[in-house]
Amino acid sequence: MRLFDTHCHIGLIHEDQLEQLLAVQYAKRAGVSKLVSICNSLTDFEVIYNNLKSAKNVYHAVGVSPTESGNLLTGWESKMQQFLKLDRIVAVGETGLDYGKYSQFRDVQVDMFLKHLEIARRAHLPVIIHNREAGNDILDILKHNIPDEGAVFHCYSEDWEYAFRAMELPVYFSFAGNITYKNVRKLTDTVRNLPENRILIESEAPFMVPARYSKRRNKPEYLPETANAIAQIKGIPVEEMSEILYQNSLAAFHLTEA
Repeated sequence: MRLFDTHCHIGLIHEDQLEQLLAVQYAKRAGVSKLVSICNSLTDFEVIYNNLKSAKNVYHAVGVSPTESGNLLTGWESKMQQFLKLDRIVAVGETGLDYGKYSQFRDVQVDMFLKHLEIARRAHLPVIIHNREAGNDILDILKHNIPDEGAVFHCYSEDWEYAFRAMELPVYFSFAGNITYKNVRKLTDTVRNLPENRILIESEAPFMVPARYSKRRNKPEYLPETANAIAQIKGIPVEEMSEILYQNSLAAFHLTEA
């Protein structure tokens, strides 16, 4: 079995470079052969990217999360475009809208989102979408601005009806450890109804820990729990489902196996 963790905040799991590299190795031993490192700010990105240069199975996304909309630095767009020239960059993000704790910065977030989408179009990269209580606005913006390379709704939290509407666009839906818990009917219904070729999984480490490891900080090595939950919902053997998810991840980030 091989898995692809499409969204992992390695820098939030450990601050130390050695521990970050060890986290990647432990994940690999658990079957997670590739992963995408996510950073909420460009300052964090530069540190984590340099820390993980030797980890060839780690890919990177570049972006400024909407959670940073109250701390936006001047010139972030040009700095971000410089980072996009680095090796193993596979996506722009995470980007999107967060109307939860950061609702007072809605106008700033919309402007940030539109600029991320424009940068992604120019760079010919997919975008990774952060959505908190902003689903309709995100979908309206994507309908007119999504890059040809598509998008990933990370840590998907909307319902099946929303996913059905979103499938008009070239998008994937990534599910995290919360799919392993009981009483998540909205998520299980969505997984059950989604075509197999639109589903991804992620650790979202150190958040969204699977039920088996409840009360611990999440790690990418726990990703097999999420794969198993998806397989059970779809009624597919976990080895087969894992390979489907792996191939979907390669397609989502426009990667080919060496």
